[in-house]
Amino acid sequence: MKTSRKAIEAFLESKKLAIAGASRDPKKFGHVVFTDLKKKGFELYPVNPGIDFIDGQPCFHSVRALPADVRHLLIVTPKIKTLEIVKEAIEKGINNIWIQQMSDTTEALDYLKDKQVNLINKECILMWADPVSGFHKFHKTIKKIFGALPK
Repeated sequence: MKTSRKAIEAFLESKKLAIAGASRDPKKFGHVVFTDLKKKGFELYPVNPGIDFIDGQPCFHSVRALPADVRHLLIVTPKIKTLEIVKEAIEKGINNIWIQQMSDTTEALDYLKDKQVNLINKECILMWADPVSGFHKFHKTIKKIFGALPK
């Protein structure tokens, strides 16, 4: 399953987004992506079974516990959790799933093959959520130069 630019744009149209693997630890990507997307105006729903709040915001202990109107999920969990999170998302009726680089697994992607879902994988959301700045802007430029951006 190759990610298309159209799939990425469709995913980012909504500013309401759950983040499975959100973290309070500023050294973890789950915290970096949470704070960056929050600054960019996203309405975020952090998911982490081990914590109750991130930066004063309530944290959901599972994808199942998310409000019914949350239809977009970013997964930044360790690989060992990805398939479980994907299954919860499908059961919940979430039909827009972004599996962040380093979180994707063959099992999770195979599970999603026959599902009616807008799936993004092998891409970094911080390269696409505008405005793109710093390292992510540089990385996107390099990918563009080498023709590696989704079409």
